Amino acid sequence: MQHTKDLSTLETADIIIVPYWRSVDERPNQAILDSLCRAHARGALVVGLCLGAYVLAYAGLLSGKRAATHWELEQDFTSRFPEAKLDTNALYVEDTGVITSAGTAAGMDCCLHIFRKYYSGAVANRLARRLVVPPYRDGGQAQFIDQPIPITTSDVRINELITKIRQDIGKKYTLDELADSVMMTRRTFTRKFHKATGMAFGEWLASERLTLAQDLLESTELPIETIVEQTGFSSVLTFRNKFKERFSVTPNHWRKTFHHNN
Repeated sequence: MQHTKDLSTLETADIIIVPYWRSVDERPNQAILDSLCRAHARGALVVGLCLGAYVLAYAGLLSGKRAATHWELEQDFTSRFPEAKLDTNALYVEDTGVITSAGTAAGMDCCLHIFRKYYSGAVANRLARRLVVPPYRDGGQAQFIDQPIPITTSDVRINELITKIRQDIGKKYTLDELADSVMMTRRTFTRKFHKATGMAFGEWLASERLTLAQDLLESTELPIETIVEQTGFSSVLTFRNKFKERFSVTPNHWRKTFHHNN
């Protein structure tokens, strides 16, 4: 990455990935930083995996943006780049044309997210199968840290509950009912669910529903109204707004682009 004899590719690339950086103390060559800034300014997607986030931060591309990097570097990163909004709980974060990720496994999740975003869920799933990794982990899921979530009865119950919800994702759920089903108070359930997934329940449920909707748009001819019903959104309008917020395009546009018959 420090090699600067020919940076011309960065002037035309649509996606630029900085896969690593050799030292957090080393500021990259200014020519590299300037090239990354120009690429971002013209609309290229700029990605920093793990320590690659430092390169983007040195370039000023994370100023005022949410960012992720390996959890061990939290104090160092925040002290060097206080203008960045580091999310130490995230596997990867996308913010206005810039994506950063945590460690090696999270980097793979991040790259699969990019494939899903630009080439469809079907392509990302095929690639995941080839790599023998999970096809989709939302960026908001918690990183694995050196105090891992203890394997307790309560956590096992939440894991089992998640499986049941995925099998009936279109059902309406309330926190009180869910808490009762795992014999917890609402407050305890909310805390433990967030600890297990890195997300509030409503955020997690919306993400699961959108992912299913995405797959249905790609693989079936189901009308939008039926997809809304099967995924549990309250209305077509709500679904369209949530889908566009997540994927930056409408459901119909996604189907037109990525349906298996195209």
